Formats: sequence, structure tokens, C-alpha cells
Amino acid sequence: MKRYVDSKISSIALAVVFATLFLIARPAMAQEEMRSQVNLQFTGLIPKDSSGTDFNGNGITDHGSRSGGLLAGYKFSLNRWAAVEGNYGFSRDTQSYSGSFATYGIQADVHEMTGAFVLRLPVSVSRMRPYALAGTGVLRFDPTSNLDSITLGAQAQTKGVFLYGGGVDVDMTRNFGVRAEYRGLLTKTPDFSESALTIGTMTHIAQPSVGIYFRF
Repeated sequence: MKRYVDSKISSIALAVVFATLFLIARPAMAQEEMRSQVNLQFTGLIPKDSSGTDFNGNGITDHGSRSGGLLAGYKFSLNRWAAVEGNYGFSRDTQSYSGSFATYGIQADVHEMTGAFVLRLPVSVSRMRPYALAGTGVLRFDPTSNLDSITLGAQAQTKGVFLYGGGVDVDMTRNFGVRAEYRGLLTKTPDFSESALTIGTMTHIAQPSVGIYFRF
């Protein structure tokens, strides 16, 4: 009889221990399950002017217009501190080239495709998750049908890009929040495969943005 009672007590104690562990682990499991996040941001593109020489040794300057666009992304958390993120962005700008040939302006749709490693910064502020990021990708410049683009025979062109930046995610609810971010893009100045417009120098594009995200 005593052995039966001891067995029952042990079973009940074991059940209590498992129930307690389950209740403790449940929030952590729920938090861990929220590894995915989708983002939608309104962005601004602010390119830096570039100067150099063309194939004849003449001076040439490229001025990219400031523009706005959209940036959509997906982030997957590897653990509490690290994640990977992929983004696609779209905008439209005009590259204005000045030199001995006078001035030409080529309007183009700009497609931004990047991947980045995201590191959460160890800053403890309620509901705020600051982060830094670095990565790589491409910018594709696709000329529209404006007059100078047709006259010059501008061709679509893809340029590699190095990406760096940072931002902060602010949780409004458990699954939804707002994001403020700065991205810096380093790439070669586009020339649309037109030798007379080739500078061959690097340019920098600042990309501030603000938007929303959903975690699941």
C-alpha cells in the first residue's frame, strides 16, 4: 500500500514539474516561434554627385536626382541577436551628365535587390529593438522612354552594391510595429553602357526610410 501511495505521489509530483516547465517554456516558445518579419517602407534616395573623365580624357560630372520609392523586405531571426534580411526596392530617378558634349539626362527605373546580415544592438529600451546591418546586392538601372534615353541608345545596366546601415524597430503590439532606418549604398556610377558617359568612379546613395512591419 505504501509503495502504491509513494508511486502516486511521485507521479503527481512529476506531472506538476512537467506542467510547470511547460507553462514557463510556453511564452519563450511563442517568442522563439516569431522568427519571421515582413517590412514595408517608404524611402528616399539621395545620391552623391560623381566626377571623373571620359574616354577622351575630358571632364564629366554625373548628378543623380533625389527621388522617393518603396522598399519591401523579409527578415528571418537566427537567434535573439542575429538575423538575415532580403529586400527589394523600387524608385525612379534621372542621371544628368555634364561635359564637353553639353548635358544629357537619362531617366531610369531603379530596382534595388539586397541581402544583409542584421545584428541587434544590446540596448535595453522598452518596445525598441535597435539594429545594425551590412550586406551586398545589386542596383538595376532600367531606362524609360524619355527623349535623351532614346537619343543616346541607353541600355539597362546592373551594378553591384555594398550596403551598410542601421535602424530601430518599435513594437506597437506583439506582432505589429513601426521601423525607422538608414541605409547607405556604395556602387559604381551608372553609364547605361554608353562609353561617352563612363566615369568609372564610385558613388554613394543615402537611403533614409520609415515604414511598418509584421512579425509572425
